[in-house]
Amino acid sequence: MSAAVIDGKEFAATLRARIADYAATFEQSAGRKAGLAVVLVGEDPASQVYVKSKGKQTVECGMASFEHKLPADTAEADLLAVIERLNNDPAVDGILVQLPLPPHMDEQKVIAAINPDKDVDGFHTTSVGRLWTGLEGFVPCTPYGCIMLLKDQLGSLSGLDAVVIGRSNIVGKPMAALLLAESCTVTIAHSRTRDLAEVVRRADIVVAAVGRPEMVKGSWIKPGATVIDVGINRLPPAEGESKGRLVGDVDYAEAAAVAGAITPVPGGVGPMTIAVLLRNALVAAHRNAGVALADGAL
Repeated sequence: MSAAVIDGKEFAATLRARIADYAATFEQSAGRKAGLAVVLVGEDPASQVYVKSKGKQTVECGMASFEHKLPADTAEADLLAVIERLNNDPAVDGILVQLPLPPHMDEQKVIAAINPDKDVDGFHTTSVGRLWTGLEGFVPCTPYGCIMLLKDQLGSLSGLDAVVIGRSNIVGKPMAALLLAESCTVTIAHSRTRDLAEVVRRADIVVAAVGRPEMVKGSWIKPGATVIDVGINRLPPAEGESKGRLVGDVDYAEAAAVAGAITPVPGGVGPMTIAVLLRNALVAAHRNAGVALADGAL
């Protein structure tokens, strides 16, 4: 068996094109562009690249991008003041504070300062509560993107046995909530799960988000299962290489020989994250402006 490759890059491009169409319609209806504000504190290289990409894709989709770059030694109170201004700015529909923050800042306090109606990252405790109780709210972008890919590949997920490897607030826990909402039977596993391989082996859907390169082996995968690899890890460079190759949390070559479908790394889940962020920002814009958005449009 050779697994079908789930092309997240292509899916994300299609989603962004749809977002651009709805963003143009929104601008005509509301008399302004939907607006996304991104706040970056410090000069972490990976965060800078990510923020630049977010801003570029926001503009390409016909939305307004507001970037606030603050020095690493910015006082927490000053960051909270920026967030408060954005909360009160009618041109800003979504607010994202790029993580991680410098050590002297309390991430939970900063996230809690964001208006839940502008919490396009879905990290606010109000957003978390809405997700787990089935209410309308924002869902973290990466797991929402995973659900989109799964439903596109499989159609209905009802009744399927799903295992999520990883229990983070950003991916593992919201992923489990989304799978439950699709009527899956869900197990949250992690690095301390006893006989992890056997737990994974019974799953129709495997979502790996544990942060360990190539941890999930092909022998762990049930034949025909769908594998979503959220991990992105850079291996040490081999002899003669300037930098190591990127791999996921799943041993791709082994798993692809057993699975029915699998996401590659890179090119699988990664491209979905920013696309879903833009989707969330546009949904927020419609809600904030009182402009109707057709059910299932995005």
